[in-house]
Amino acid sequence: MPLIDFVEIHEIAWDAPGLSMDSSGFNIVCKPGASIALRKFVIAIGSEDGSRGEYAALWGGSPNSLAQVLTLAPHLLGRDALERELIGDDFKRFMRHFDRMGIGPIDIALWDLAGKRSNQSVSEMLGGYRKRLPAYASTYHGDRNGALSTPEDYVNFAEHCHSLGFTAFKMHGWTEGNVAEEVETVRQLGKQLGGRMHLMLDPASELRTFADALAVGRACDEAGFYWLEDPMRDGGSSAHLHRKLRQMIRTPLLQGEHVRGLELKADLVKADGTDFLRSDPEYDMGITGAMKIAHLGEAFGLDVEIHASGPAHRHCMSAMRNSNYYELALVGPNCRNALPPIYACGYSDEMDAVGPDGCVDVPTGPGLGVIYDWDWIHSHQSAVHTFR
Repeated sequence: MPLIDFVEIHEIAWDAPGLSMDSSGFNIVCKPGASIALRKFVIAIGSEDGSRGEYAALWGGSPNSLAQVLTLAPHLLGRDALERELIGDDFKRFMRHFDRMGIGPIDIALWDLAGKRSNQSVSEMLGGYRKRLPAYASTYHGDRNGALSTPEDYVNFAEHCHSLGFTAFKMHGWTEGNVAEEVETVRQLGKQLGGRMHLMLDPASELRTFADALAVGRACDEAGFYWLEDPMRDGGSSAHLHRKLRQMIRTPLLQGEHVRGLELKADLVKADGTDFLRSDPEYDMGITGAMKIAHLGEAFGLDVEIHASGPAHRHCMSAMRNSNYYELALVGPNCRNALPPIYACGYSDEMDAVGPDGCVDVPTGPGLGVIYDWDWIHSHQSAVHTFR
């Protein structure tokens, strides 16, 4: 029984070149010559027998998530590190007044600990069988900086991604939610890339009216898009809204990124609010929660698409029959993703991680199969919180 005897949370900060905020102040976009200050955190959990699990929170590593991790961390002390199901269930109840985003990084670190302790990769522990995962290029939002500023920019970037081996491409549109601009970009992508790449659109909840969503959805129909994701300002939470939209367009909807956890996603599916389902080990209460959602989709005959990128995400997808593409996020012309360069083992979610076959590897080492660069972490550390 490996009892947890310490938890450390390392806050990190760094400057990411080639990126900026858009006019809304909410979305990161490409901007040549600029840089942006970013913050994430790394969690380490250790037990009395010397076992240790680590996880660097990525797209889910927000200040809100950090606050929840700091709240939960003291309640890990003295618990059996292998009892992930019980820990997650207790924390789920404890965090019932919140979105539960802090549970994911903790659960992932516990999976890493268990895998290292048993000398198995998380993929092996899950019964994973896929060693290479088909990936799609998932762009930054549109900008006004000359990177992804016009429909032609998106077409040119999609062509570049295709030349690298990508077989699928997802556009995030502009903050302003300009329907005419969005529709024109969808049509040009379909005209130039249709038949060569699967194309997806994620307005990221920027469209303000149902009429806007309907216009964009019908453009996706014309262009033969693979899916349309989270078009409306409800954040994808209204099953009624999306059921209506599904009745009026042909393009499949992908919903659930902002609908947290197993039960609410089951309600979304039962209410016919989506065609594809989203799952994310950071957002959906860890690897434990993400795999429950994968099996929920399987029970309803739905494909479940992993949201965002990271080693935990790859391990989950390796064990999912009903998943099509790994989201390599976020990418843009001549800029890196907005994730910390935190690995000392060559792991990467940059565009060059995709091979000529359009796929990325699943890490094979114990636990998550990645080695963190602790020299980099310590040199970029802004705070550390230790619980013993």
